[in-house]
Amino acid sequence: MTQRAKIDQDGPERSGAGPAIDAGAELDPVHPVKPPAPRFKPGGLLSAEVAERVARGDVNDVPVRSSRSTAEIVRANVFTRFNAIIGVLWVIMLIVAPIQDSLFGFVIVANTGIGIIQEMRAKKTLDGLAVIGEAKPSVRRDGATTEISTSEIVLDDVIELGPGDKVVVDGTVGEADGLEIDESLLTGEADPVLKKPGDQVMSGSFVVAGGGAFTATKVGREAYAAQLAEEASRFTLVHSELRSGISTILKYVTWMMIPTSIGLIISQLVVKQNNVKDAIARTVGGIVPMIPEGLVLLTSVAFAVGVIRLGRKQCLVQELPAIEGLARVDVVCLDKTGTLTEGGMDVTELRPLGGADQAYVRKVLGALGESDPRPNASLQAIIDAYPDSAEWRCTESLPFSSARKYSGASFSEGDGENNTWLLGAPDVLLPAGDPALEEIEGLNEQGLRVLLLARSARELDDAAVATGSRPTALVVLEQRLRPDAADTLRYFEDQQVKAKVISGDNAVSVGAVAGKLGLPGAQNTVDARKLPAEREGMAAVLDENAVFGRVTPQQKREMVAALQSRGHTVAMTGDGVNDVLALKDADIGVSMGSGSEATRAVAQIVLLNNSFSTLPSVVAEGRRVIGNITRVATLFLTKTVYSVLLAVLVVCSQVEYPFLPRHLTLLSTLTIGIPAFFLALAPNTERAKPHFVKRVMRYAIPGGVIAAVATFVTYLLARAHYSGPDAIRAETSAATLTLFLTSMWVLAIIARPYTWWRVGLVGAMGGAFLIVLAVPWLQEFFQLKLVGVTMPWIAVAVAAAAACAIEFAFRWVTRKFPA
Repeated sequence: MTQRAKIDQDGPERSGAGPAIDAGAELDPVHPVKPPAPRFKPGGLLSAEVAERVARGDVNDVPVRSSRSTAEIVRANVFTRFNAIIGVLWVIMLIVAPIQDSLFGFVIVANTGIGIIQEMRAKKTLDGLAVIGEAKPSVRRDGATTEISTSEIVLDDVIELGPGDKVVVDGTVGEADGLEIDESLLTGEADPVLKKPGDQVMSGSFVVAGGGAFTATKVGREAYAAQLAEEASRFTLVHSELRSGISTILKYVTWMMIPTSIGLIISQLVVKQNNVKDAIARTVGGIVPMIPEGLVLLTSVAFAVGVIRLGRKQCLVQELPAIEGLARVDVVCLDKTGTLTEGGMDVTELRPLGGADQAYVRKVLGALGESDPRPNASLQAIIDAYPDSAEWRCTESLPFSSARKYSGASFSEGDGENNTWLLGAPDVLLPAGDPALEEIEGLNEQGLRVLLLARSARELDDAAVATGSRPTALVVLEQRLRPDAADTLRYFEDQQVKAKVISGDNAVSVGAVAGKLGLPGAQNTVDARKLPAEREGMAAVLDENAVFGRVTPQQKREMVAALQSRGHTVAMTGDGVNDVLALKDADIGVSMGSGSEATRAVAQIVLLNNSFSTLPSVVAEGRRVIGNITRVATLFLTKTVYSVLLAVLVVCSQVEYPFLPRHLTLLSTLTIGIPAFFLALAPNTERAKPHFVKRVMRYAIPGGVIAAVATFVTYLLARAHYSGPDAIRAETSAATLTLFLTSMWVLAIIARPYTWWRVGLVGAMGGAFLIVLAVPWLQEFFQLKLVGVTMPWIAVAVAAAAACAIEFAFRWVTRKFPA
């Protein structure tokens, strides 16, 4: 169906909103048009009226943010559960112990500061890119159309709409030329709604066909639907296995800490009943290392640095975990137009059919081009090739729709006879078996796009307008291949990511284009009209084939769901309104910067440079984050495990806790803090693997248990070996040496495969510890001094045995659980 509009005597205007409807114009008696609402002003507001509304505050002041606010960033980094625990312990240590035992607090302050600074840098990058990528609605003011920012819209503004435009505020339709609105993001109903003058439009919906204009009736925070739509489309968080996994780990750590800490407090007060301050210091020394405080920080920093790096490549990541999500994708669905091919097309040939006069056909094509105020790429190529002769007047138009696969228009010739013409997919407009289809098939096999010009004997608003139409000419168009598409497809093939080309065009033509770009399986094409309706059957066909043509927008959505039903992680790329539903449902939606506003709103990643070749960079960034965070998480959680087990052993043995906070601050800094910072930001091309928590804990638990047992054995041996006034320092120093060497071996394993800088990093940490042991004032500051020869070498021997055990355990786990 289409909305018939009475065209004034001046002919159609290419204003970008379709022909205006004069409120006083005579209505077509056969197909009456509802006049515009009284509030509608075709020329828009005057400057004085805009200023008046701005002064009243009737402005669309709801901020559209692509990142968290500064206050949210500070709050998220400062007010954490573990920061609260460490903050309380820090205050206690500042009161009862020397400053050396309070160093852990300063480290936390520095870490929190680094996290805030990095997120602020990422926010600046995101916000800057969001401004570049923000679509500006066309608004009529002072009788002219101008583009303004969404936040500058005022009450009663007249806003123009065209295919792909998002409705940014609530309003009432004033003009409509075949205006079809998709409200699925608000109502869940996928079928487009035909809008007429006087009908309501809601923010968050978008135009799928036709054009028009509407008056803004609710702006700013009054437009409640706008807020809901923005939350639903932009801030629906991508699932992050890293973040949810870390949250799970922290939950269990908290529950382990509570009973262990209580037991440690009681045991140390009993053991050190004559020295309460020392008992408190050693208790705090046992509690603080249980907290993997830097793990959350480094995860945030890794994501933030990824955003900054991708921002330099004009890639807007609207949700940080999307970087991780794309790295886990194993199927990427590509829309041919705008992804594998560039937006522009060229008419290469015009083939009249049935003896049609070529000059007459050119005239028809020129008139069809003039009839659409918002031409798509195909029609724009026709407009460029066949300028309008201005001899015909358009009386009615039917905008192109991805669902019906054709557009049309009715014209009044000089003799007053009405002509109805259709332009679209030949296999949709022609009946099966038509001789012309064989000719078209040959052109499609060459990768050319073919449109059929047909004359209909029916009225344009007849649902069966295409039935019985007479083919008049074939318009052959050549699409421009993206020069970087072949390399990108090859990258996905190398990374074992299956590419599926899903297009509304003819399947053979799409397959030819994909074949030119080297897509594996491009020769096996499927016409989506023959796909099984049930999900399981559809999923089987999708798994076996790579190219699908004549896909409707609803089918794209169903195809994504079918792939997901088989356990695939699916990314969907697109730039048109027909891709919105699929982008919304895919695990990761990727939109081109030149795409419609609706696609950019629902996508998690927007390629502002319109370059498909940016996707490998996003995948690589995600893999860097996942691989590196998995590495450093093993370091942090190994410390948590050995700290908890050491505390349990101390409680059960009723001995003094071997370490003061200063000792564990030193160990954590050299074996975890500094190395983890460099390892988290290092290059990493390792494929993303699932089950983050299991993969980390299966290394952290054996590593932590072995380290704790080795350290406690050394401590007990040292207690039996040493006596006298310096016994406590000597015992602690021996235990510290064993724990340091054991932790260094865990670091050495995590740092593999070795490069020059990784070897240098491990060596530098070992050298720093030797300096602490060798420099007298550092010995005194950290209360570390190796006494005698026998016990230090025993500590080294125990550490060597522990290192061998850890090496064996890690290799056994890797063989036993290769995933």
